[in-house]
Amino acid sequence: MRATMSDASIAELREEVRELARRWRLERHYEPRSDAWMRGFDLDFSRALAERGLIGMTWPRALGGGEHSNVARLAVTEELLRSGLPVAAHWIGDRQIGPSLLRHGSAELQEEILPRIAAADYVFCLGMSEPGAGSDLAAVRTLARRVDGGFVLSGQKAWTTNAHRATHAYVLARTDRDVPKHEGLTEFVVDMDAEGVAVSPVRDIAGEHHFNEVTFDEVYVPASRVIGHVGNGWRQVVEQLSFERGGPERILSTYPLLAALISSVPDTATADERQAIGGLVASLATLRRLCADVARAMDEGQAPIRDAATLKLLGTAFEREVIEVARRTLGDERAGARSAFGSALLASPGFGIRGGASDVLVGIITRSEVRG
Repeated sequence: MRATMSDASIAELREEVRELARRWRLERHYEPRSDAWMRGFDLDFSRALAERGLIGMTWPRALGGGEHSNVARLAVTEELLRSGLPVAAHWIGDRQIGPSLLRHGSAELQEEILPRIAAADYVFCLGMSEPGAGSDLAAVRTLARRVDGGFVLSGQKAWTTNAHRATHAYVLARTDRDVPKHEGLTEFVVDMDAEGVAVSPVRDIAGEHHFNEVTFDEVYVPASRVIGHVGNGWRQVVEQLSFERGGPERILSTYPLLAALISSVPDTATADERQAIGGLVASLATLRRLCADVARAMDEGQAPIRDAATLKLLGTAFEREVIEVARRTLGDERAGARSAFGSALLASPGFGIRGGASDVLVGIITRSEVRG
């Protein structure tokens, strides 16, 4: 059962993270950056959070968690993102894999994986996207065929963030090719050091390496590593994406730039430019409210698919608008790769792709409205 926290207790959690951020910046000479939840990888920092019980916060204590509410977790993740801290080592496991295993994983898989994520010992990457499949996850061609004791996995995944550092991968694969494409899919946990797993770097336009292509060549996966039921992967992954799309990283990836913009508005800024900045602040307040609605729904045991898709759709537009307002207000001379503007701009091509392209999200929202 999750603990209910008072506003004062949640405020204490926020201050704990802020103090850790202050010390980390001072002692490690760390510069906050945009998109740190994907690009800021530091196992030492993730382990510092783990020591404070700030990973797996909502999970049962018996599985390494703290039994806090999702609202309390939201407060912590907001502060981490606002501070631009290097959280990528644990982000996928904490945000997505843990909740999915709690909903669908066997007791054996939960006991094996969850405490190690909470301790920042296991690092997960996501094997969803594939070459040629785009945002259509139902079009995956990675194949898992049954063998004695498990499955043999063959295929390729693209844009796999931090696969070169991961200990494990979540993999969506096809276990039946003779059914409609939204059926016959299964979710797996795969060891990244298993025989037949190969990782190739994909560098971005700044020369940074966090994306990868991952090839699975006849990789054996024990049956115990299936998440949920064989063939039920599509229904499970749609639910799982609500954990991915409905978090504050969808609206706070560019927060370091927004903070720099607010604190350094030039005296020459026009009334229209100041109004645009005020509009960003108002939009952020609204989007934070939607994040809180998603967190409360999760506390009630729901999978808020529509609200999460809405947040992701609006968040993509908001984060792009932050960059555009900064460009108009601060000028292109601030676009150096080491500046707040530069790091946000270099990250921006991925905003409309990761978590689902905007047209896919519109489809999800529309179908949800029709069914409702």
